Amino acid sequence: MAFNYKSKKSNLPSHFSFCVTLFSLLLFTIPAYFILRTTTTSTSICTNLAKSWSGDLHSAEFAWNKLSFSEDKPSHTPLKIAVFSRKWPIGTTPGGMERHAHTLHTALANRGHQVHIFTAPSQEETTPTTASSSDTTNNHKADAPSSPFIHCHEGEPGKWRYSKAWEQFVEENQKAPFDVVHSESVALPHWLARNLPNLAVSWHGIAVEILQSSIFQDLARNADEPRSPDFDKGLQGVVPKLLNEIRFFKDYQHHVAISDSCGEILRDVYQIPSKRVHVILNGVDENDFKEDVEMGKEFRTKVGIPNNASLVLGVAGRLVKDKGHPLLHEAFSRLITKHPNVYLIVAGSGPWGKRYKDLGSQVLVLGSMSPSLLNAFYNAIDIFVNPTLRPQGLDLTLMEAMMSGKPLLASRFPSIKGSIVVDDEFGFMFSPNVESLLEALEAVVKEGQERLAKRGKACREYAISMFSARKMTLSYERLFLCIKKDTFCNYP
Repeated sequence: MAFNYKSKKSNLPSHFSFCVTLFSLLLFTIPAYFILRTTTTSTSICTNLAKSWSGDLHSAEFAWNKLSFSEDKPSHTPLKIAVFSRKWPIGTTPGGMERHAHTLHTALANRGHQVHIFTAPSQEETTPTTASSSDTTNNHKADAPSSPFIHCHEGEPGKWRYSKAWEQFVEENQKAPFDVVHSESVALPHWLARNLPNLAVSWHGIAVEILQSSIFQDLARNADEPRSPDFDKGLQGVVPKLLNEIRFFKDYQHHVAISDSCGEILRDVYQIPSKRVHVILNGVDENDFKEDVEMGKEFRTKVGIPNNASLVLGVAGRLVKDKGHPLLHEAFSRLITKHPNVYLIVAGSGPWGKRYKDLGSQVLVLGSMSPSLLNAFYNAIDIFVNPTLRPQGLDLTLMEAMMSGKPLLASRFPSIKGSIVVDDEFGFMFSPNVESLLEALEAVVKEGQERLAKRGKACREYAISMFSARKMTLSYERLFLCIKKDTFCNYP
C-alpha cells in the first residue's frame, strides 16, 4: 500500500512482542481518543459552521465539506493540475478509488481547469494505448472539450509503472509548469514526491489501517477455525511499513485525509503538522444517486424479490474477508432461521459470493454492477449494510446509499462514526463481531420498512449537505488554489 520495505531478519519473539505492543497502542488508544472527541452533529451544525467560521484554512481540523465555497468558475485563476492515479475508470465496473478519481477530476476539468491524468494503460480492449507520451494518440482526450487529458504510459495493460508516468509528467511539465500535483495515495512514491513543493496526497488507506484490519479479521474467525499462517508474518511486515510511513510522510507537503479519524491519526500518530493535514471527505454525484421508488420496485421484480418480503437488506463491494463478509454471512444465516421474509441483495464479486449463494433463496448474489445499476440496487433495498473490518476505511458505498435515501447498518469504527453516521437517526452501528451484528439486524427487522424510510429521508438530506460531488470538488479546488496562491487560504 504505502512503501515496499524489506526488513532485515530479527529475533522473532522480540519482534512479535513489539508488534503486539505497538498494535495495542494504535488499535485501542487512538480510536478511543477520537471517539471521546467526536460529538454528534447534523445538517444544521454544518450550515452554522459554514456561516460562522473564518480564518486560515490551514488551521481547519474539521472536514472542508462543512464549509461553503463559491461555485463561480475561477476563470481568472485556471489551474494546470497533474494527477497520478494507478488506474482510471475506463471499464464498466470501476472500483471505489477509481470512481472517486473520475468524479473529482472530471468535475475540476468541467470547472475550467486543465487536468492531466497520468495512469496505467487500460485493460479494456476498446481503450487506445500507445508507447510514447509524445505520441498524440497516447495523450488522448475524451470527446468533451472540458474532459481531462489522459496520459497512459507504455507497458503491460493494468500494470502501474510510476517511472514511466513520471517521465511523461516531466515532459509535460517542461511545456508549461503544473500549478498542483495530486497523487492518489502512493501512486507517486515518496522519493520522487518529496521534492515537489506543490504536491497534495490523498490518503485512501494507510499502514495503521492494515494493522488494525489484520487483528479484526483474526478476531472474526470462528473458534474452530485455525489462524492463518500468514497472520504473524503479516504483522511483522506491516509494523516496519508503518514506521517507514511515519518517517517519510512528513516529506509530503500537503496531506488530504478522506475521514476525520484519518486526519487525527496523521496529526497524532504520524506527527504531521496540522497545517499540512486537510480533511476532505469523498463525494458522489447526486444526479447519479437519487431517490426513485419506481426504479426500486422494478429492480426488485427483475431480480426476484417477492412482493411479501418484509425487509430487504443490501451490501455492495468486493466480497472479501476484510470487508466483513464472514460476519454478515454468519449473522444473516442465523437471522433467516427466524425471519423467512427477510432478504439480502449482494452486489459485488469475490470469494464470498459462492458462500452467500449457499444460504438459499433469501440471498440474491448479483455480481459487480455499473454505477447506473447501483442506483437501482440502492433504491430496491430498505437499509444498506457495511460490515467492514477496515477501521480507517470510508467506502463510497456508504455515501451512495445515503444519497439514495437509505439508512445504514455499519461497523462502529471512528472513521464511520465520526464522518458518516454522526446522528443516531442515520442508522445503526455494531461492534465488528457476529453477535453484535445479529443484535443490530434484529433491531432493524423489528423497526420495519416505514420507520427505515423516515431514516432514509434524513440520510438523503445530510448526504446532500456533506457528500455531494459538488462539495468535494469545491473543497479540492480551494485547496489547490490555496497551494498556488496564499490569498486563497483565507476563508471566507
